[in-house]
Amino acid sequence: MKGYLILADGKKFEGELFGSRSATSGEVVFSTAMEGYEQSITDPSFKGQILTFTYPMIGNYGIPSEERDEFDILKYFEGDELSVKGVVVCEYSEGFSHYRGVKSFSHWLEEKGVSGISGIDTRALTEYLRENGSQLGQIVPENISPQDFSTIEDPNEYNIVASVSTPKEKVYTPKNKKYSVAVFDFGVKNNQIREFLKRGIEVVLLPWDADITSRLDEFDGIFLSNGPGDPEKVIGKVQKNIIATLEKEMPLWGICLGNQLLALAVGGKTKKMKYGNRGVNQPCKDVKTGRCFITSQNHGFEVDKDSLPGGWSVWWENLNDGSTEGIIHENLPACSVQFHPESCPGPQDANVLFDEFVAVLESNKK
Repeated sequence: MKGYLILADGKKFEGELFGSRSATSGEVVFSTAMEGYEQSITDPSFKGQILTFTYPMIGNYGIPSEERDEFDILKYFEGDELSVKGVVVCEYSEGFSHYRGVKSFSHWLEEKGVSGISGIDTRALTEYLRENGSQLGQIVPENISPQDFSTIEDPNEYNIVASVSTPKEKVYTPKNKKYSVAVFDFGVKNNQIREFLKRGIEVVLLPWDADITSRLDEFDGIFLSNGPGDPEKVIGKVQKNIIATLEKEMPLWGICLGNQLLALAVGGKTKKMKYGNRGVNQPCKDVKTGRCFITSQNHGFEVDKDSLPGGWSVWWENLNDGSTEGIIHENLPACSVQFHPESCPGPQDANVLFDEFVAVLESNKK
């Protein structure tokens, strides 16, 4: 079935629909990842977005089973639901070949009610988004009239975190439990939970708006997860927990949205990026030590480095565009990064940061 990708500024791309083949709308963004499409599409940070893959062929290794591990966590996906509103590819592969593959990419999208469009010059689309910025868009079958853009909901204009966070507290306890960490679920990726568990860290997963200011003694540290949308729509109910943790001088770490929320909580500012950084090949530098990582990223907002208050400084910076990739306090055991050390999909260079956080927990207990 023929269809169109239409951007809010009127730019139109013609292609063939696959998946659910239904009309859909969202913020059109792009990722440069060459693999891991099943993990990207289930990453809660993509909630409300139409995801464009720059790699020319998607689907060639199919989709794995929904097998779960001993903690009832999906083994091969980053969330229980498909987060994206739509998918844009140059070519999708109906045939697939992989020892884990159990169904085709298109079949999976159809099952989950997500529409895709293929035959798009994704290189041209990506160049257009880089020049004109990420914007609202819609995928429309040829026999359906486009929706008026004034009626399309922008995922950056409301608290979208509330739609991806756990509704109730959950506890994941490894057999070799060493410490317990409160994990605020703003859209946490499954692999962040896995990385804590395999290091003997109990994860107490909390709703995004939980108030634990009177419960801090129950935990050895606090973690602020990744998530979608504008951090300013969330900070109101999160700030009190962050400030209480800092005042108690407890270990605190954040990733992605967690990095932005930490900055806002202490008086810094965040800003929308023109088209964001989404992919698995972003070089980042530790400005304190000079070490460099190739990182996985998925964000459309960044911390304004010039807004950081006294005692806080830039920890990591992006070597491509100079954007802030992490902040750290000069005395307190508190820091955060914009990139994804759990790297799923992506390189594992930064995975060592989980070990460093565990070392901080150990040091704080002495």
